[in-house]
Amino acid sequence: MASFMKYAGLALAMTVAALPAGGSDAVAADCRAAAARVVAEVGGQLLSVRESGGECVIVVLVPGNGSERPRKVTMRVAE
Repeated sequence: MASFMKYAGLALAMTVAALPAGGSDAVAADCRAAAARVVAEVGGQLLSVRESGGECVIVVLVPGNGSERPRKVTMRVAE
């Protein structure tokens, strides 16, 4: 479990660092920070982050319990 979390954290860091700056650097930094908070809160693997209408839209793949399938969680976070 610890090695999974290590690799998941590394993947998050690489994904968030690779996000396009898009509009302004401040918006991109806010969305990066929001993505890190959401992944820490819900667990799982970051799938995507984008800015839309002044909000960060963050999609995370959360593992299922036992034999349940993983689920996608989409969160909108105000910048």
